[in-house]
Amino acid sequence: MQRRITQLTLYYKTKWFRATLLFLHQRTMTSIQEGKKSFAVDLNKYTNKKGEFLRPPSSFRDWISADGSTGFKAEIGRYHLYVSYACPWAHRTLITRKLKGLEDVISVDVVDHYLGSDGWRFNPEARDSTPDTVNDFKFLKQVYFLANPNYEGRVTVPVLFDKREQKIVSNESAEILRMLASAFNEFCPTPEAKALDLYPPALREKIDELNEWIYKDINNGVYRSGFATTQEAYDKAVRELFGALDRVEEILSHHRYLAGSCITEADIRLYTTLVRFDLVYVGHFKCNKKRIVDYPNMWGYLRDLYNTPGFGETTTILNITTREATFKS
Repeated sequence: MQRRITQLTLYYKTKWFRATLLFLHQRTMTSIQEGKKSFAVDLNKYTNKKGEFLRPPSSFRDWISADGSTGFKAEIGRYHLYVSYACPWAHRTLITRKLKGLEDVISVDVVDHYLGSDGWRFNPEARDSTPDTVNDFKFLKQVYFLANPNYEGRVTVPVLFDKREQKIVSNESAEILRMLASAFNEFCPTPEAKALDLYPPALREKIDELNEWIYKDINNGVYRSGFATTQEAYDKAVRELFGALDRVEEILSHHRYLAGSCITEADIRLYTTLVRFDLVYVGHFKCNKKRIVDYPNMWGYLRDLYNTPGFGETTTILNITTREATFKS
């Protein structure tokens, strides 16, 4: 299937891309040699006896609805996103917000790409970072404590925050994606944005099935590989990861998108991992059996999506590579 050449292709051919890979390798080796901790959370808390990484569930799982029946009504200016441009989970929400034209409906603040010992921080002096324009906090953890003073879980992005009620609605990216894609249709600026359905009824069963194994083996699979603490756990994760990538390659040999002829949420969820794969996961997480550029259909698919409005313009290569070079998320 013919797909368009994009700026992403050109980036992969530049000296900057090669320099980025060298930087990632040197930074990783420095952390190993000096014994530095490069992650703000103790990963031992999230691995089992076999050394397998087990991602903990998100803590805030409320829901915004168009009619307010869930307790949170979709309204202009009421909700706010806290994101990191580097984080693949947060990137899902930025793409959806852009595709639905909700930039003037839901505001956004961006944390510093570097995750320090105090967690995500707001640092307007850092590239592409913003202050906390809602609460004027210095650290994202303060938003969590505002919502729940006794909170003891992980402080993660994205966060969908209710400015009126001073509550976190959700910090589960998959659910935020669906809320943005459906609950705010009344406020979409164009008929095309309003009509865009990323989870159409006729394809829901297929999308759910795709999401299930792509999340387990690819989205989270790269982290299961990178965070494995035993050889057995690493080998298992890598085997399942590349088995799933082979499966995607086969699907894309027959269809332009995962569920057929139209973009769905399954494509958004996969894209944010694929666009980081060769840049980061191949070297930093040792997912190096193959690269995405080695899969003809998947590489064309990635370039196609990158050149689709909402995808490439929310992809910040420099933030992705710099952040992932300094820690594992």
